[in-house]
Amino acid sequence: MSLEEKINKIKEEVKNFSLISNDDLEKFRMKFIVKKSEMMELFNQLKDLAIEERKEAGRILNEAKKAIEDKYLTHQETLSNQSVDYTLKEDITLPPFYTNKGSRHPISILKNKIVEIFTSIGFIIEEGPEIEDDWHNFSALNFALNHPARDMQDTFFINMEDQLALRTHTSSVQIRTMQTQKPPIRILAPGRVYRNEAVSARANCFFHQIEGLYIDENVSFADLKQTLFYFVKKMYGEAVEVRFRPSYFPFTEPSAEMDISCTICKGKGCTICKHTGWLEILGCGMVHPNVLKNCGIDPEKYSGFAFGMGLERQSMLLNEVNDLRTFFENDTRFLKQF
Repeated sequence: MSLEEKINKIKEEVKNFSLISNDDLEKFRMKFIVKKSEMMELFNQLKDLAIEERKEAGRILNEAKKAIEDKYLTHQETLSNQSVDYTLKEDITLPPFYTNKGSRHPISILKNKIVEIFTSIGFIIEEGPEIEDDWHNFSALNFALNHPARDMQDTFFINMEDQLALRTHTSSVQIRTMQTQKPPIRILAPGRVYRNEAVSARANCFFHQIEGLYIDENVSFADLKQTLFYFVKKMYGEAVEVRFRPSYFPFTEPSAEMDISCTICKGKGCTICKHTGWLEILGCGMVHPNVLKNCGIDPEKYSGFAFGMGLERQSMLLNEVNDLRTFFENDTRFLKQF
């Protein structure tokens, strides 16, 4: 059979091919349009023709190919329009159905508020991995090799051989930042942390922290106090009272814990504040010189302060929630209040 006879045979098949469904359209494409179709194979035979015959045969093939493509596109558009059902199935005059709207989680609301307060005075947000090595999570922060926090009882280790663990605090973000940035540094590090603790109304094995770090020349404890005074007044109101108590953290010296007057009983004493009238909200202190050295920062030239707080604790105080586990249960009766 000559090339012309083959072309005429295909043209006749195309003419008689019925396209009434999308399945027919796909069969048509596979038979006549794809690269391995019988039609496309004829183009490969052009090279076997004499030069004077090749031009005329190529013209006939291209005309047949265009006719095939035109038929395919025409029926494709027709079938596409037929598949769309524009019939209105609902009565638009009826009132709309009520749909439940979602709301932000109280922890997210609190985090955003804290971030807004600190970014307004120049802090920027930094984040880091939740799986950390020993150096970033402990050693660079001046933890002794026999510190209890390194034990399996307090830390979720993933790989003991490589000393990889779920981070126990977002202080590791501070280390990563000090290693990669030069002072002045003013950052806020929010994130989830993990500790091997029994779940109760006041503790969980994972929770959220937000930590701050400021490194520059001539930074003093007075700068730390004024920064935290500003935060507390913005967060809890001008009437709240504040006090600092000496404390100990491996990565700060001197160290302190910050208390505010109980927001529930207004300092009179209740079960929430254990009848002391005070509530602890965060830990803070001046960055230990060893931590600065570990990160390649000269402690003779630079100083700084750091602070950290648990978001669940803050939210419990602000929203008068008496069970920390409530934040993780996804009970819509609780969440929709926010």
